[in-house]
Amino acid sequence: MPRLDIEAIEPSNRTGYPPPFDAAVQGRWWRRLAPAGGLTEMGASHVVLKPGAWSSQRHWHDDEDELLVMLTGEAVLVEDGSRTLLRPGDVCAWAKGVANGHHLVNESDRDCSFIAVSAGNREGSGAYSDIDMRFDGDGYYHKDGTRYPAERMR
Repeated sequence: MPRLDIEAIEPSNRTGYPPPFDAAVQGRWWRRLAPAGGLTEMGASHVVLKPGAWSSQRHWHDDEDELLVMLTGEAVLVEDGSRTLLRPGDVCAWAKGVANGHHLVNESDRDCSFIAVSAGNREGSGAYSDIDMRFDGDGYYHKDGTRYPAERMR
């Protein structure tokens, strides 16, 4: 089995979120592990959150399971009606189709890191709990179906 050198994978903090929803994730840096390992049937990323950064807008997937393994530091998992402090070794799982919006927020003064794993469904859909936005394989749109302008990943 090939060993991946995480440091050799180019980090990015690009997002496709339209403004103003992109601001909260500017301190999120990710490295795509699955493509680096030649994997095509799943998604996996090593993610670093700088202090104050969010992992994403609070969201859920209609047709894709997610798994997260906390590696370093600590972050607060925010879900519908709860906040849970995560530390190294903590594991979280979200089943597809469960409309429980979730994300991590680094409220500490140090970086934290985790591995996020998903089914890698680029055509999948879902929604965001706190904002007027849904997503599918074609992009982002308002909950009434109106598309947000296409944003380039940055």
